Amino acid sequence: MSEEILINVTPRETRVAVVENGMLQELHIERTSKRGVVGNIYKGRVQRVMPGMQAAFVDIGLERAAFLHASDIMRLPQVSPEESEEPAAPATPVPPPLITSLVHEGQDIIVQVLKDPIGSKGARLTTQISIPSRFLVLLPYSKVIGVSARIEDEAERVRLKTLMSELVNGSGLGYIVRTNADSQASESLAEDVDYLRRAWKIIQDSSTGSIVGQRIYEDLSLPLRAVRDLMRKDVDKVRVDSRETYERLVRFVQQFMPDWVERVEHYAGERPIFDLYGVEDEIQRAMQKEVPLKSGGYLVIDQTEAMTTIDVNTGSFLGQRNLEETVYRTNLEAAQSVARQLRLRNLGGIIIIDFIDMTDDEHKRQVLRTLEKGLVRDHAKTTVYDFSPLGLVEMTRKRTTESLERQLCEPCHECGGRGSLKTAETVIYEIFREITRAVRQFEASQLLVIASPAVVTKITDEESAAVAELEEFLGKSIRFQSDDQYSQEQFDVVLL
Repeated sequence: MSEEILINVTPRETRVAVVENGMLQELHIERTSKRGVVGNIYKGRVQRVMPGMQAAFVDIGLERAAFLHASDIMRLPQVSPEESEEPAAPATPVPPPLITSLVHEGQDIIVQVLKDPIGSKGARLTTQISIPSRFLVLLPYSKVIGVSARIEDEAERVRLKTLMSELVNGSGLGYIVRTNADSQASESLAEDVDYLRRAWKIIQDSSTGSIVGQRIYEDLSLPLRAVRDLMRKDVDKVRVDSRETYERLVRFVQQFMPDWVERVEHYAGERPIFDLYGVEDEIQRAMQKEVPLKSGGYLVIDQTEAMTTIDVNTGSFLGQRNLEETVYRTNLEAAQSVARQLRLRNLGGIIIIDFIDMTDDEHKRQVLRTLEKGLVRDHAKTTVYDFSPLGLVEMTRKRTTESLERQLCEPCHECGGRGSLKTAETVIYEIFREITRAVRQFEASQLLVIASPAVVTKITDEESAAVAELEEFLGKSIRFQSDDQYSQEQFDVVLL
């Protein structure tokens, strides 16, 4: 598989695209004015403790108070599935302590951001600090040494764990060995251990003299994070169109992954790098609800506050044999497309997929396998459940940042985000009711209605008879005035 990382830098925005076999798979965006805060460490102050929610709200200097749950204060070290080693479940679950026994209002506390503010929700916090490097994650408040579950070779897992035990040497700090550490030499891991120890010392020193709301540690900028987290053996090139960013990347790669420094290239072409790879067109398509399939079928993706729904349709695909075969082929293609769209659009939370109904159980199993196989390269944690009695596939995908649509778009000012407008006819009858209400409440000899051109045109042409009847019934004269500034649903009734 051919994979490239493309980095487009402008003064106020940086974008990173992951392209596999010529197709855009991931897009990451960082704007100077809205830089994410995941991974940052702050000195906060507990504003309010909510015993009923087992949580507290903490002021860390952001627009909204952040959310700290009891389980994120006294939990075992947790990291993403890519970085974690599945622990054996305890024989008897121990309930978490009450939030009131852990924190109190007015308490100063050092916290790290787990999730960016999303929608109306504040950031999610933890007191279990974790600091990532190229091959490791430092857990300063833990003594555990874990190995990523994605490193499956048992001999390699034992080698890495033994090596880390020697490097840690009773330091009292915990580490998780990341997937990227597979087959790495001891020198590489030793360098990361030294780097993380220095970083933790700086954080400790900074926290001592900091004030509430002060950031005491900031994660790397997007280009450096992309290379740190996305660079793998099968990444052929990292191409960046900014000379300054290229030089920073080269210095970073020379320090942490010197064998791969030749893979970093500066793109100096006149044609924009995203245009060269068709990324801009793919971004525009990712804003659409419908996703066409090569077979002629299509997906319809609806993102709501509670969940994302994906509907699969056969469209113009008629198949070659029978209906069941047609449905099966469409669902297989849809499963591959769904896996890509979730990653590309960064859709998270609860996801419901409505595949076309199948009667063959083996076909259902193959569709699920195809979906799970497509999700293997997804960096976010995903959990896929079997077909429900209603023929739906339920799944979850871990969400730490806003979806692509919510980063790039805002609710339509015309419809308020509903996705539909009242018809001109509906608005006209609302105007008639408002006129009647106004005349009964206030004295006026004449009324002026101001509305959008589409509504005024329809009311004066097609509803003129109804207007005449209303004037006769009320004994009042009604005038209409169009205004281009009014949306189709807006209108004013003015008493003259």
